[in-house]
Amino acid sequence: MKFKNVINRLNAIQKEVDFSGTVYVKVKDSVFTESYGYANRTEKIANQVKTRYGIASGCKIFTAIAICQLVEQGKLRFETRLVDCLDIPFPYFDEGVTVHHLLTHTSGIPDYFDEDEMDDYEELWLQKPMYLIRRLHDFLPFFQNEQMKSPAGATFHYNNAGYIVLGLIIEQVSGYTFSDYVEQFIFKKAGMNDSGYFEMDSLPERVAYGYIKKPDGGYRTNIYSIPVKGGSDGGAYVTAEDMVKCWEELSNYKLLTKEMTEKLLTPQIQVEEDIFYGYGLYMQMDQDKVVKYILMGYDPGINFRAVFYPETSLNIVVCSNKSDGAYEVITGIQEALR
Repeated sequence: MKFKNVINRLNAIQKEVDFSGTVYVKVKDSVFTESYGYANRTEKIANQVKTRYGIASGCKIFTAIAICQLVEQGKLRFETRLVDCLDIPFPYFDEGVTVHHLLTHTSGIPDYFDEDEMDDYEELWLQKPMYLIRRLHDFLPFFQNEQMKSPAGATFHYNNAGYIVLGLIIEQVSGYTFSDYVEQFIFKKAGMNDSGYFEMDSLPERVAYGYIKKPDGGYRTNIYSIPVKGGSDGGAYVTAEDMVKCWEELSNYKLLTKEMTEKLLTPQIQVEEDIFYGYGLYMQMDQDKVVKYILMGYDPGINFRAVFYPETSLNIVVCSNKSDGAYEVITGIQEALR
């Protein structure tokens, strides 16, 4: 495939939004990749194809795959109630909350960061410093003793706490820490050799710092803005290429059986007119047909978008180490390839 239109469009968008990150486009055996900006602005270390980026909520797909693997093994069911698979008290949670509800953001449980009520993610760390958030259990004080927001199964409401709970279930059922489980049974199996749940105060090589724009036009890093280690609601570091590998291995039934893969990719609940949610990802529908699968993630200093078109095998991943830009870039690429 010729990518001349993509290159021209990308260069124009980069000038408009000052995009910093990596683009990876694959159509069957044809690959295009380009990187912009700096992984380390102070040292002028440029982003490159092998740079590892935080992808925030783009990681929810890993949590969903892990749950599906445990269901395949007979250790869980999607209908299993939370009270029957996790030995952690949630005094005000509806006893009818199931694994399915948690996967589809329909549990109704309180969120630790409700995007409808809070504008600034950094407000969380006034209650508990971000450098203390290293385990999934560290998130519990933010929501464990709060009241339900809606009845279980009543409505879709994007919920990060629901995925923290799913991670805790994975830990109890599997006997692994959440990050160890994903690295062993998803990243390793998919050949995602550059990906991991790294601690921000102990980063390996080739990791991009996340940058937040300051009022004076300069930038600061996001080290005081997000948990020191990501969890089951988001926070892994990946390369753009690794995310394409993950999708290909998932699509080729290397991570789950064909039946379970189809279950994960089935639209479960309507979010907007043509947007649905499955297990851990969005999808755009045209009548009864999936047009594309969508992953997205946002944290201060992190912006991630990915789309996967099942009909044409077009896969596009955009990782940014700034708070914005990925949407504009991935939209431009899709338009250029029409």
